[in-house]
Amino acid sequence: MKQLNQLTIVGIDQGYGNMKTANTLFPTAITAFDTAPVFQGDVLEYDGRFYRVGEGHKGFVADKSSDEDFYLLTLAAVAKELELYRLFTANLCLAVGLPLSWVGSQRESFRQYLLQKQAVTFRLNGHLFQLRITGCKVYPQGYAAVVQQLGTFEGEHLLADIGNGTMNLLYLQDSQPQESRCWTEKIGVNQCMIRAKETVLRKFGTKVSDHTVEQIFRTGTAKIDAAYLACIRDVASAYVEELFAVLRSYEYDPATVQLIVAGGGGQLIKHFYSYDPAQITILDDLCAAAKGYEYLAYRQLMREA
Repeated sequence: MKQLNQLTIVGIDQGYGNMKTANTLFPTAITAFDTAPVFQGDVLEYDGRFYRVGEGHKGFVADKSSDEDFYLLTLAAVAKELELYRLFTANLCLAVGLPLSWVGSQRESFRQYLLQKQAVTFRLNGHLFQLRITGCKVYPQGYAAVVQQLGTFEGEHLLADIGNGTMNLLYLQDSQPQESRCWTEKIGVNQCMIRAKETVLRKFGTKVSDHTVEQIFRTGTAKIDAAYLACIRDVASAYVEELFAVLRSYEYDPATVQLIVAGGGGQLIKHFYSYDPAQITILDDLCAAAKGYEYLAYRQLMREA
């Protein structure tokens, strides 16, 4: 969160796997209830309905403005960030992002989607939020995660933002983004998740939970049978090899190009690929993009002022 005069800027990275703000992270999932849920957890109360935030499964959608879920998840993300500062009433400017290849065509529709109501009242975990959403800035994904470090980039770099749904690629020359050399590939971490679960089911006739697979992706291991663990690790290793095959198809050469990896896919590379840290930098901060959105919005609003 950043403050500019009477305006509160909240950056939100609305990923297909996790929703992130500068200081919070939770799964991109939401389940609706007509009455208050019985068990404790993150509960959003909006427009007469109750929603369990972080529970269920949100499938991939190319256009995030095509349903209500991302709007509700955005409200929950804003509330989680503001709650840290005990701020329950605010004039807001949202700072968000879209995949590199889609930001040009979807920016305005997504902006209007998030600005659908200027005055918004809702509750999260019993706390009443009364907000006025007066602005929304939309920036390219990936680029935002490194924008505050650009001054240190010399030579040619390839930024690979590997999220749950997509991989965004952007070349930078002496810290300058090359707009003609950016692409979005639908080869996100969720594809690896699906393959891992299907392989375990086919090999052992048993289902493994998303939570277990995510833990292996994130840490390299989990407390499960060694054969199951080896199976999932093999799938993850094959997926990472596929990632690098895609990178090479976009002229990535480790001898001449520095690779910077943002997003959750970086953990897969860290645990399932042998690489030279002098050639590949993995950004561990999963909230880096949300922080970058805030930074970009703050600078833009300062210029406009």
